[in-house]
Amino acid sequence: MTSSSPDEASLSQQATASGHGRTTQVGRDQYNTTTTVIGPGAGPAPQADAGLPKGAELVGRDGQIDELLGVLDPTGAGPGVVVVTGLAGVGKTALALAAAHRARERGWFPGGSLFVHLRGYDPAGPVDSEQALQALLRALGIRDDDVPPTAAEQESLYRSELVRRTELGPVLVLADDASATAQLLPLIPAVPGHQLLATSRDALTGPGFPGRLIRLDQLDAQPAANLIARTLTQVRADDPRPQAEPDALREVASHCGGLPLALTIAAAQLTLDPGLPIAELAAGLVDARTRLENLRYEDRDGRTLGVQAAFELSYLRLDEQPARLFRLLSLNPGPDVATVTAAVLALGQVQTARQDLAALARSGLIDEQPVGSNRWRMHDLARLYADELCQRHDDHAQLHDDCSLRQQALERLLEYYRSTTDDHLRALPGQPVPGLFSDHTAALAWLDAERLNLTAAVPFAASTGQPRMAFSLAECLVIYLRQRRYFLDAVTTADHALTIALRLDDRYGEGRALNNLGLALRAVRRFDEAITAHTRDLEICRELGDRYGEGRALNSLGLALREVRRFDEAITAHNDSADIYRELGDRHGEGRALNNLGIALREVRRFDEAITAHTRDLEICRELGDRHRKAAALNNFGLALREVRRFDEAITAHNDSADIYRELGDRHGEGRALNNLGIALQEVRRFDEAITAHTRDLEICRELGDRHGEAATLNSLGLALREVRRFDEAITAHNDSADIYRELGDRHGEGRALNNLGLALQEVRRFDEAITAHTRDLEICRELGDRHGEAATLNSLGLALRKVRRFDEAITAHNDSADIYRELGDRHGEAAALNNLGIALQEVRRFDEAITAHNDSADIYRELGDRHREAATLNNLGIALREVRRFDEAITAHNDSADIYRELGDRHGEAATLNNLGIALRKVRRFDEAITAHNDSADIYRELGDRHGEGRALNDLGLARREMRQSRSLRGLWRRIAH
Repeated sequence: MTSSSPDEASLSQQATASGHGRTTQVGRDQYNTTTTVIGPGAGPAPQADAGLPKGAELVGRDGQIDELLGVLDPTGAGPGVVVVTGLAGVGKTALALAAAHRARERGWFPGGSLFVHLRGYDPAGPVDSEQALQALLRALGIRDDDVPPTAAEQESLYRSELVRRTELGPVLVLADDASATAQLLPLIPAVPGHQLLATSRDALTGPGFPGRLIRLDQLDAQPAANLIARTLTQVRADDPRPQAEPDALREVASHCGGLPLALTIAAAQLTLDPGLPIAELAAGLVDARTRLENLRYEDRDGRTLGVQAAFELSYLRLDEQPARLFRLLSLNPGPDVATVTAAVLALGQVQTARQDLAALARSGLIDEQPVGSNRWRMHDLARLYADELCQRHDDHAQLHDDCSLRQQALERLLEYYRSTTDDHLRALPGQPVPGLFSDHTAALAWLDAERLNLTAAVPFAASTGQPRMAFSLAECLVIYLRQRRYFLDAVTTADHALTIALRLDDRYGEGRALNNLGLALRAVRRFDEAITAHTRDLEICRELGDRYGEGRALNSLGLALREVRRFDEAITAHNDSADIYRELGDRHGEGRALNNLGIALREVRRFDEAITAHTRDLEICRELGDRHRKAAALNNFGLALREVRRFDEAITAHNDSADIYRELGDRHGEGRALNNLGIALQEVRRFDEAITAHTRDLEICRELGDRHGEAATLNSLGLALREVRRFDEAITAHNDSADIYRELGDRHGEGRALNNLGLALQEVRRFDEAITAHTRDLEICRELGDRHGEAATLNSLGLALRKVRRFDEAITAHNDSADIYRELGDRHGEAAALNNLGIALQEVRRFDEAITAHNDSADIYRELGDRHREAATLNNLGIALREVRRFDEAITAHNDSADIYRELGDRHGEAATLNNLGIALRKVRRFDEAITAHNDSADIYRELGDRHGEGRALNDLGLARREMRQSRSLRGLWRRIAH
């Protein structure tokens, strides 16, 4: 076979199968020059049984080397044939050579190691199996005159030589750059132990070919950057650029897509010009339109390395139909494409598309990831190459007619995404499932799989002259993104929609886009921006006289106002929204507004009104037969019932909500209801059931991949575990919750988890760690400007400081907490802080101030109608009064507290107060009453299964009996003395 012409060689490499020329390997981690075997007619060939070319030092391939060595190990049960496959330029030859050299170093192939370059993708034509056999026979020491004339005889002699070599040990044959199994089949050793290691861009399989495929992918980000850096410092040890410009280095590696060939070219460009800043090279690669052209290198001898040329060799081997599909795949804006979508692009059948995609995968131009998923990925640089081809073919097509085939395919793709998204949205929980899908899960599965394509399609459609298509898709998509909690994607998509509406001067569309943007901004806690967006939406709706839009905007505005604790304004907004919907006869809208009104009313502790609002919402849901909305209404209804201590009704509401969500297949909704059910169960001290509810919610969140929901549930689960004294598990739950929130960038959630972590740590007397947790939470609250969170954290921090007897700091923390709550107008929070302040003041024997704090706290709770917390504060007041020997007042406070607990049915609170009442009664020597109080306390604790409480009460009961005996003995003594 003749060598290629210089023009042809510039596309790939110069080589002959058995000539005198050099082999320049291209499209790998390196290129090098080696002498292969002596050509025909040149006389006897010496043995070349250790003729492996020099390998390159690899970066980031340890795992792949280990995998390959594991297959090559001659002592194992390897297949005897291994093919390293992958995209052009991914480093297949470098990997194979590195593994071969390591195998030789381990003494695995004492029989010899042979190398043959098959030039499978050379434009001048590949080396055929006969030429490869001749080269290998010469390498084994067979003279030219002894080489048989026919291919079959050569194959037989080759295998016989390998059998003869068995006496020395196994032989490794490395066949580089194969393009077909026909090149490799005659080279397969017939004797176990010998190994054939091949490289190919194609996934070589077929009847009678027993090869094991090892797929090689591009390098990860850091190893890719390390490859460039190592090349620079190898050439010039003092090259300062890798250390001076690490960000630019990573940017270059990113533009190269981790492809070793591209990385090698970039490194060569930098070594050629040692004064070239890496940032300047990175800037030159930013423009995708010229990136392939810039990833090209030519040395002084005219040898060329180019990514585009490497891809070209694979592309030119494709049949017409797969080649056309390869070009069209570049139109897909996302990271992968489904087989069905490829069929839409190609305007063909799904089965045909699958066959063409499989052909592209065999050629190494795309991958199915994972195998069998019907989802296909293309390397970023291969995508650029395909796009260039697509535009080139489209330009050629338009020379013959006015129709842009590329534009037609693009329109088909975008319309498919828009219409299919709309179909799937109609199957979201709460909607009837279209006949297209078996259930809600199947409908959502498509949206989940296509999310990245869909979010990318919105700006792509806008930039390709289809703004209305982009707007329609964005409106559909943002609903799904919010429900699935992809809030950052929702913000970006809604922002694109707003930009498009402004460009189209579509005022109605602008309002809807602002509403969607505001809802997404609220979800990522950008509340002020959300309020601005909803306010602008409201202004537009009023300007247009759009009453329906006004009702929508008011309802959404109320949600955002509630988040910044502007509760009165939120209540007004939701009320106005409900009125407008009622006026329009929109019962669905009215119900939604009432639901949100109830939530806002609950925040200002107007619980009875909140219950009324939720009850009206429930009536509307039942009237309309809206099961999904009913589930949501029941969940919020349960929250309001819990606040007025109607716990059994709250538990029923949450249970019913979870049941409906489960029936509708809304796993997210079911999880939320279960979480709230667990919290309600904790209130009635059914902690084991609460833990079960939270655990079920946790399983749902993990099943759905809902990291945010998982974090919230772990936090709630930790609270329940703490109540049953499973403190280590509680600490783990809160820690895990904080970690997830941190990972998600949810600083607010992280702070809440840290606060609860601190409370759990206090329970196991790890007070210093608790103080650290509360301090970190405090820093987060101050960083976010969350004054309400700051007040709550200061209150918790004060509790921990008190435990380590840092009483002055604890008093300061509780005082600051009360001040902030007072400033915010949060009377409930102020009362809680004052109560804890009183406890801290007692520790430093500032009892008069403590009594004032407890009295003020009790007055606020009484004013708010919070009977439960009033009872708790009165109990603490009684303890403070006892310390200043105001025993009658203390007894009154404890009695009042016990009466309230009894009225509320809080047996646990009643038991604690009765015990303290007994202590006060002992102080005034009313021992019989004290014994009764302690006895009753112990009985209640026993009934509740609280062994700790029972133990305390029994201990105090024993003290009361002893004091009574001592008192009677003293009275008897005085009587005897008196007589």
